[in-house]
Amino acid sequence: MNRTKQNYTLPIIMMIILFGMISFVTNLAAPMGVVLKNQFGFSNSLGILGNMANFIAYAVMGIPGGLLLQRFGYKKTALIAIAVGFLGIFIQYLSGHAANFAVYLLGAFIAGFSMCLLNTVVNPMLNTLGGGGNKGNQLIQVGGSFNSVMATFTPAFVGILIGEASKAKITDIFPVMYIAMGVFASIFFVLWATKIPEPHADTSDEPLGKLMSGAIKYSHFILGAIGIFVYVGVEIGTPATLILWLSDASVSSVGVVTATFVGGTYWFLMLVGRLCGAFIGGKVSSKLMLGVGSLVALILVTLAIFAPISSLVSLPVLKTSEAGALSFGLAEVPINALFLVLVGLCTSIMWGSIFNLAVQGLGKYTAVASGIFMVLVCGGGILPWIQALVADAAGYRISYWVIIAGFAYLLHYALIGSKIKNPKS
Repeated sequence: MNRTKQNYTLPIIMMIILFGMISFVTNLAAPMGVVLKNQFGFSNSLGILGNMANFIAYAVMGIPGGLLLQRFGYKKTALIAIAVGFLGIFIQYLSGHAANFAVYLLGAFIAGFSMCLLNTVVNPMLNTLGGGGNKGNQLIQVGGSFNSVMATFTPAFVGILIGEASKAKITDIFPVMYIAMGVFASIFFVLWATKIPEPHADTSDEPLGKLMSGAIKYSHFILGAIGIFVYVGVEIGTPATLILWLSDASVSSVGVVTATFVGGTYWFLMLVGRLCGAFIGGKVSSKLMLGVGSLVALILVTLAIFAPISSLVSLPVLKTSEAGALSFGLAEVPINALFLVLVGLCTSIMWGSIFNLAVQGLGKYTAVASGIFMVLVCGGGILPWIQALVADAAGYRISYWVIIAGFAYLLHYALIGSKIKNPKS
């Protein structure tokens, strides 16, 4: 009997778009800090609370997300995640009509639930839809690249909509929210109507608590889990605070549109770095990649702290003409911004390096270790908030000592902390 091979082109496209939506929704929070600061007259630390709410959801949903996956499977979990994502964006939309900050925070928190679940399911689903092997891995790489592209354009898109920072309101960002809700709704119905195979999920007869207890006996894993917390914090905090800095008319004349475009350049360099990392990953150890990346990042951030803000350089960024057309050109920015944008090349290769070093030798504990990592992604909300507090108290440049401390820890982990020490039974 002949069997017709099912065509998964449409769900594959939907999964790749979801890869982008993770980045789209996540990177909406940082430039929204400019909007919240100006609409409600907030400090930097209050303005960036939306970003914090988005990432704190990972701490709440990381482990339950894995349990949800085990109970309902990948497709149903993906549908739940998409529906929750739509709800989160819709609540943020309502906050614009109500001009209510608390409602916005609720929406950002709920959207964070969605991003956590989507991060759990999109990789294995793309791999399965591609048939596994090289084809599955290729599709994951395509999805990751689209994720980086969306990270590049989201801050720029928000900057165009904001226009003049002093007049910015949540309602200015409604076009972004319409797009996000439309994409979530479309993917939900396509995925719901499409019969797709379920990725294989390894299960264990051992209770979750016992598996977690086993994983945390490995010191290199514990230090690596802290490394994930720190890494996501410095990855997000570096461009987020830079956007706030360059948008602040009291210390910079760059303007909000250019500031968000500069933030987009950071994410573009992360895309470049990931592509380069994929090329050399098979030839260079994770320890070396993380060590070199952390050291270079330390040098760049130190230069950004001590360089005079009066020194200007031309930085290639996306630009808009008076007619509103997008183009690629040069913008004059403080040299500090150039150093911080270049950090994107360093952070681009850190996630995979930390993960590989931290799970070495864990065996059956690897799956639960991945869930713990997802919980600690909340560092992307906590560290930028701490940095914003420092910026309010001592200034933007001083706040980057928080980033210095983060990269110093990652360098220590690469050189010393990642050494495997098997626990005593």
